Amino acid sequence: MIQSNTWRLNLLTSALLITFGAVADDNSANTEIEQMHIFGSKNPINTVPGSAHLISQAEIEKFKYTDIMRTLAAVPGVYVQEEDGYGLRPNLGMRGTGQNRSEKITIMEDGVLAAPAPYASPAAYYFPTSGRMQSVEILKGSSTVKYGPRTTGGVINMLSREIPEAALAGNIDVAKGQDGFGKIHGYVGGQGERIDAVGEVYRYQADGFRDINGVGGDTGFVKNDVMAKIRFKSDKSDKYQQIVELKLKYADEVSDETYMGLTDEDYATSPFMRYSASQKDQMNTEHKQIQLNHIIAFNPDATVSTTAYYNDFHRNWYKSYSIDGDSLSSGGIQTAADFDQGLITTPIEVGVKANNRDYLSQGIQTELNYYLDNHELAFGVRYHEDEMDRYQWADTYQLDTDQIMTRTSSGIPGTDSNRIDSAEAWAMFVQDRFTIDNFAVTLGLRFEDVTTNRLDWGKSNPARDGVADTDIENSFNSVLPSLSATYQINPSLIVLAGVQKGFSPAAPGNADGQEEESWNYEAGFRYQQNAFSSEAIVFIGDYSNMHGNCTAAQGCDDDNIGNQYNAGEVEVSGLELSLGYEFKQNNELSFPVKLAYTYTNAEFGSDFSSDFESWDDVQKGDSLTYLPDDQLYLSVGVQANSWQLTLAGRYTSKMRTKAGQGAIPLNELIDARTIVDLSARYFINDASELYLTVDNLLDETYMTTRVHGSVFAGKPQSATLGYTYNF
Repeated sequence: MIQSNTWRLNLLTSALLITFGAVADDNSANTEIEQMHIFGSKNPINTVPGSAHLISQAEIEKFKYTDIMRTLAAVPGVYVQEEDGYGLRPNLGMRGTGQNRSEKITIMEDGVLAAPAPYASPAAYYFPTSGRMQSVEILKGSSTVKYGPRTTGGVINMLSREIPEAALAGNIDVAKGQDGFGKIHGYVGGQGERIDAVGEVYRYQADGFRDINGVGGDTGFVKNDVMAKIRFKSDKSDKYQQIVELKLKYADEVSDETYMGLTDEDYATSPFMRYSASQKDQMNTEHKQIQLNHIIAFNPDATVSTTAYYNDFHRNWYKSYSIDGDSLSSGGIQTAADFDQGLITTPIEVGVKANNRDYLSQGIQTELNYYLDNHELAFGVRYHEDEMDRYQWADTYQLDTDQIMTRTSSGIPGTDSNRIDSAEAWAMFVQDRFTIDNFAVTLGLRFEDVTTNRLDWGKSNPARDGVADTDIENSFNSVLPSLSATYQINPSLIVLAGVQKGFSPAAPGNADGQEEESWNYEAGFRYQQNAFSSEAIVFIGDYSNMHGNCTAAQGCDDDNIGNQYNAGEVEVSGLELSLGYEFKQNNELSFPVKLAYTYTNAEFGSDFSSDFESWDDVQKGDSLTYLPDDQLYLSVGVQANSWQLTLAGRYTSKMRTKAGQGAIPLNELIDARTIVDLSARYFINDASELYLTVDNLLDETYMTTRVHGSVFAGKPQSATLGYTYNF
């Protein structure tokens, strides 16, 4: 249903090239062109007027996590909600936004929106394979004006493998672990005089740590990810230095995952079992990406970068949604538990729905960076369009007393859910950073113009003949100013403050068509001297309207999935603190220590009732769900020339799964937990490494979610042994 309008942005880009070609310097032939990241030589992380963190390749290599939620635990102000234990579908939030499917923050890979449909269907059931990433950038606060559409919480930019600087270089990484875990990761590439290239393959899998009652079977996954880049460079003698880079990516996944958790009683006795009624549950996905980047430097002070992108994502999560006619949230889980316990001695009926969806996300964006005297100017435009096509059906099975499921009826595709949600959006920003003595002031303005549409043919018209039963279009726009400043007290100490207007677009399922808006404030300092670094920032988020997106991951009933609800006023405040220091002894041993702490207080500002299960009937002053008051991360290491040992622990305070105040009822409680991970590395030589990692070293049993009122346990102790070879 999307109609391409990219010619408009092509025209705009051409105009920019002509305009700035006129001011080009004849001596620009030797201009260095760096890959466009959030942080770089022109935007060093230490001077960013807000919360800024970079997880470097060296940090990633310590634990070699395949789960992005473990990787991001070291960053203050970032919240994670575990689900499958392997990070296949991360739930990430920032500064009180909520974590469900990372829907409230902006996720990018190489500067391009990564969610399957970031405007029309923000719940990110696809997430880039974090294990193949080279580094991760995290930005929060007023500096996010350049990135959208969600600007309230923050931005995560995952940076894929860069082309090696050598003529030929590569890496092979293989690992084997508990519960059938296995990983093969390799890349090879290099640079020539005019042409550079890299190819990468990443495959990992596991049998899973849960056991299905009666029938057994895998509860794990297999995921493959292949990526290639080829880059063409202009001749060094050319007047304008240019780079054209083509990136191609393909990924697929088969995972035996379910939304059927356990009753509290079963969790207490057998936290890693699964009910036999979930034995058919399986997710199948396929992702394709084409990304074309062009960078031209007219002179050292004028650069234009343009990216065209296309993302196609298909998913079909075939999963149990009803037991003997009851939904999972309305008694179905208890029936499944009673059946496996032998309290029900006759066959039961299990409804299994094919949650079949196709996503499309495509667009073109361009950014001009121009440095004039003491002004650093940036101007960007993006045209984007995306859609989610739900074409679903439901089958019926009989689960007999031998715990074998037999299909008794097959649904017709399109007879359960049959609709398309789509969006078209123009986004523009302008930003100016200038200095006055020791002050650096950044002024920004972002504009979003969005049109969404919902076409629903109902359950009785799978062929989509004629006019759709529902055809709702909504258009809105928002102007988002930001102001931030830093003051350099001395070479080591910077004081910072900022204010911005936050925004999140209204999805097609928002009955009121009301976008999310907030005013966000922050203030703090950043101190760095020698081996010591620290950052402390106080933040406040004042929402005039907060969104809640209804997904199965939130326990929503099937009839409401895809709807977006408005909570009105919400107040969020908190503190982010990070410290780092490296002790050294006789130049032979070093002891790196890193600490990150987050305090958050978030409350609803008005009374209301909602069909959104996590909110329900809300009173002013109720706390938000799945949001801990305290998070603490501490890593301690010891390293020598040939080996390295690191312990990383993260504490998360208790959380509530329903909005409320005071003591948390036991059936709405996620208890506090402390999880410790271990990494041990031995460097055989400059090219080879042997490593051992242990997730959940102390083997703590802990609760992660209460989806549909049922309990899920986190991943138990899991050891992995691996070998890496570089060439």
